[in-house]
Amino acid sequence: MPELAISVDKVAFLIAKAREFDVKEAAADPDTGSNPADDDEIDVLEDNASDPVARELGGFIRALNEDEQIDLVTLTWLGRGDGGIDDWDDLRARAVEARGEYRNPRAETARYLLGEPMLGDLLADGLDTFGLDWTDERTTPVP
Repeated sequence: MPELAISVDKVAFLIAKAREFDVKEAAADPDTGSNPADDDEIDVLEDNASDPVARELGGFIRALNEDEQIDLVTLTWLGRGDGGIDDWDDLRARAVEARGEYRNPRAETARYLLGEPMLGDLLADGLDTFGLDWTDERTTPVP
């Protein structure tokens, strides 16, 4: 069984945050101009450039070291079904190669992952493939 460079706690935190991000939808009323309370605070569910969840996720991913980021991408691909646990080394080598093409690997890895639909579910499926329990009540990462 391959060994992960990223802790299950960190991935569990990302799963929870990514699922918060995944429920966002396109702005339905971009020029509302009214008081948020008058709109039943619906704007909090809209996806926009100033989304605090996206900023938190991006910052967290950028702060990971290179091996952790590579494993995160590989877990995403594993969860997406690009290979099985026996293909881990090949998937990880592809992630290393893809990372080498980036000008700013930390930022572009975060951007790539945040652009992946259903990131939280993909990461969860990736950890499930490892047989790792990530479902404990985790509220903060253990850096």
